Amino acid sequence: MPLKDRIVKPGFKIGTVITEEKDVLTPPSDWSFLPAGDGPLTLSVKKRGVCWQVQVKKGRRNISKGIWTKEEYILAAKEELEAKRATPEYARRKVADKESRDRKHNEYVGDFYQETLKFLNFHPEYKEIAVKLARAVTDHATPVGSGTVARTERIPISERVQAAVIAWMRHQTTGYDRMHIARIKGRRREVRRMLAEWSKELLWKYRSGQPKETDCPLYKALGRGN
Repeated sequence: MPLKDRIVKPGFKIGTVITEEKDVLTPPSDWSFLPAGDGPLTLSVKKRGVCWQVQVKKGRRNISKGIWTKEEYILAAKEELEAKRATPEYARRKVADKESRDRKHNEYVGDFYQETLKFLNFHPEYKEIAVKLARAVTDHATPVGSGTVARTERIPISERVQAAVIAWMRHQTTGYDRMHIARIKGRRREVRRMLAEWSKELLWKYRSGQPKETDCPLYKALGRGN
């Protein structure tokens, strides 16, 4: 079987892979495996010759586990990148890039917080509670790498905020995390939808200025965070 670029899955035996055509292959003896994690290194290696990209399915996404390719390609790419990363120019650019990322992140956190306050729109009597809730949701949802809906760019920030608030309330003000949900298709989605409606009703009470109940789960949840 000729060597060519492939997308493969891990084989059942260590050191083997499975092709899209379901064939089981063993990489050539002069090949090595480069784990995923260093994007520039992987890109440099892939530019040098044939490689097999190892991917696994996680939900709807394909996750890269690394690549198989000639060991000489990996060693040459590592040597080249190490020399490049040792220069003062690279160090300065790395610092500048981090400062730029931090600045953009801080701006986003501020925008998300303000958008959350806008979405909550609590009665003036409950301004303090709105501030606490907005901060709690923002702190939970915005960290880089958190994997929350707040980190996606596929939907407007107003929709991200609403989803983040409802998700925070589902975990902090309901018994969702302790629920035994039957393993029936659509059942978990149904429960989440029911809890979302309950959360919206609770938010409406604070928006309309209704008297706060002493055992209000939202008030209790925010008190635990103090």
